[in-house]
Amino acid sequence: MGLNIASKKEVVDEVSKVARDAYSLVATEYHGLTVEQMTKLRAKARASGVYLRVIKNTLARRALAEGNFKCVEEKLVGPLVLSFSLEYPGAAPRLWRDFFKENDKIDKGIVKFVSISGELLDGKEFERLAKLPSRNEGLSLLMSCILAPISKMVRTVDAVRQFKEKEE
Repeated sequence: MGLNIASKKEVVDEVSKVARDAYSLVATEYHGLTVEQMTKLRAKARASGVYLRVIKNTLARRALAEGNFKCVEEKLVGPLVLSFSLEYPGAAPRLWRDFFKENDKIDKGIVKFVSISGELLDGKEFERLAKLPSRNEGLSLLMSCILAPISKMVRTVDAVRQFKEKEE
């Protein structure tokens, strides 16, 4: 049963709102995936801050007509599930990377394209984006870089103090 006009407008508005706030988009073909696999994928997506949606391509084009993901309009062909990263850019690519690890019989070629910051990338690039650190990982890397010179200075001063104590 098809959607009526009001339902279509609701779907377009919902996806448009999500796309405005999303950091990245991964589009994947879903044919060949079982219902059980999709159900598990949806549960993991909710837990990891990824909005997963199967939507008609015509509605997706309308929802993505403005904003960072306008560049994907012409690539919306075939049965696709759209995955939007809502917490950090690598969330959706990580979701799919982990999914492929768990389901090693599924070809990674089902990832059709990736978009980040208004740039359209080939589907093979999702692996590279999956390696991006999360916000917390990025902050911890930054803090370790900031603290490294200070901690090295403290260790050096302490080593000098220990050396002087041994001489006395």
